[in-house]
Amino acid sequence: MGTRTEGRGSTSALYTPEQRKRRDETRWTLVQGVLAPLQFVVFLVSLVLVFRYLMTGEGYAIATASIVIKTGVLYTIMVTGAIWEKVVFGQYLLAPAFYWEDMFSFAVIALHTLYILALFTGALSASALMALALLAYAVYVVNAAQFLLKLRQARLQTEAVA
Repeated sequence: MGTRTEGRGSTSALYTPEQRKRRDETRWTLVQGVLAPLQFVVFLVSLVLVFRYLMTGEGYAIATASIVIKTGVLYTIMVTGAIWEKVVFGQYLLAPAFYWEDMFSFAVIALHTLYILALFTGALSASALMALALLAYAVYVVNAAQFLLKLRQARLQTEAVA
């Protein structure tokens, strides 16, 4: 199991027994378990629509709508994830066990929010908006991989305890 860096709380296990119990008992774990794959599906559909627009010049409105929807799902999973962290770890964000995942989540949210602001202010051209969306999506993929690794770590910890 991974260890945390100094200053971020050193642990050899992702969850203490009490945290694991809270994780398993809260409905927010199920909410996250539903929203995470939903967000990934929305991301994949949107990615295809963005690439279609960039390659053909067609479908700007649907690509834009898909990015806005992806952003809405992202905001929802961030808020519910913060609630989940509060229930499990006692703080809304930046719990030592999820510090770097949360930090990357902030970057993902910042890029998506920048997209929304640029869209509604007209600050960027259509192509620049799509490029910004792709950058946001690339950072999202890194963040999703972080969470998948944490999910694997949690599964391995649960197996080791059993």
